[in-house]
Amino acid sequence: MASDDGSKVQGPGDEGGRLSSLTRRDFLKVAGVGGAALGVAGGLSGALAACGSSSSSGGTSASPGGSGREIKVGFVSPLTGPLAAFGEADQFCVDQWNAAVKGGVKCGDGQTHPITIIIKDSQSDTNRAAQVAGDLITNDGVDIMMVTSTPDTVNPVADQAEALGTPCVSNDCPLEAYYAGRGTTPFKPGAFKWTYHAFWGIQDLANVQLNMWDTIQTNKKVGVMWPNDADGQSDADPKTGLRIYYTPDGYAVVDGGRFQNGSEDFTTQISKFKAAGVDILSGVMIPPDFTNFWKQCIQQGLQPKANTMAKALLFPSALEAIGSIGYGLSSEVWWSPSHPFKSSLTGQTCQQLADAYESATGKQWTQPIMHYEVFEVVVDALKRATNVDDKQVVVDAIKATDMQTIAGHITWTAGPPLNPGDNVCVTALTGGQWNKGTKYPFNIDVVNSEWAKKQLGVDIPTTAKFAPIKY
Repeated sequence: MASDDGSKVQGPGDEGGRLSSLTRRDFLKVAGVGGAALGVAGGLSGALAACGSSSSSGGTSASPGGSGREIKVGFVSPLTGPLAAFGEADQFCVDQWNAAVKGGVKCGDGQTHPITIIIKDSQSDTNRAAQVAGDLITNDGVDIMMVTSTPDTVNPVADQAEALGTPCVSNDCPLEAYYAGRGTTPFKPGAFKWTYHAFWGIQDLANVQLNMWDTIQTNKKVGVMWPNDADGQSDADPKTGLRIYYTPDGYAVVDGGRFQNGSEDFTTQISKFKAAGVDILSGVMIPPDFTNFWKQCIQQGLQPKANTMAKALLFPSALEAIGSIGYGLSSEVWWSPSHPFKSSLTGQTCQQLADAYESATGKQWTQPIMHYEVFEVVVDALKRATNVDDKQVVVDAIKATDMQTIAGHITWTAGPPLNPGDNVCVTALTGGQWNKGTKYPFNIDVVNSEWAKKQLGVDIPTTAKFAPIKY
């Protein structure tokens, strides 16, 4: 067997030198998967299992003409399963992207290339995310990968792209989880070569939460729900997690303990929080789990003044599932119609893009419309790539990105705070609270944008004041 650089190393199955001519990357290409699938699915058996076929929800050529060859862009999304709310706007984004580049993209090689976007469903499963990413790269032959929607989707796809030498652009995964979930230290230089990510980190989340909580009277006791997954482990980390920001501000953490996603009974945690007399609930939960948890809190008499739950409370559909007890719940807001950004593809404002989504789908706007940004970066990089057949040239173009998008300023060449380390870029984060809507049952108001102004110099208008939950 050979190492990544092609040098010979002895390993299982090297008898008689039968595998000695294969590099590790050659083996992964033959298997159709990368290191993520091997690690998640369990050795060679996992690699073989990941070689199966995968379905696509559509791969449409956005530009039938053009003098250059077709450029294929892969996109992995949780269109079904417990994370489906994260992928709810993704088909809309694909439709918008196709319309924006229907005449092709004039790349840095001087040719206009037709673009085909192939979207595949991860089914909210980490193993499947790795599998379909491997299929896109080795079977569909995509030139560039895109991925969004939590560490469960982003990390395995990014790992596949890294292992198989394919440029990858991503968002919607906290920075620390993006690093730690992929086996390295946050912001470690040189950790990745092919994968570039834009989102916010734990420091940003903590400061947004604290800025909201500081505006109401509480005893500063916070009951936290951190599950046993990449997000929960990252938030709970004693050295880099949320408590290192909570404690200096005078907030005491009451940890409910790690729990498995899909749990149905949260009596143990609720009893612990009641005994401690917590005034605030926080954590990171998938929407179905939070719905069960919050209903049980109400049934068992736990009535905190604030409940600021990451991940679970991003979507209107999640609040509708909760019902009237959802009014007053709060969450991070990483994209909204009031954000002061424009699309580099069409010039649409955030408000105009949200309006287009509601018009096209008949549904209320949702934060994952921000996923639109990844293709903006891809198109911008292709316009500067002088040889689209050379993936090194393409990834170098991505690395040199310095542009304004629907998610704000994206660059991996500036210094902190916008670019705190290799391969990651920080995007604006604000705090939001769900109130009674007019057009729709629930409306999330931006209630605090101090951190975005302080950290990134972005002035995002607020639409209401943060208030204690009313029972």
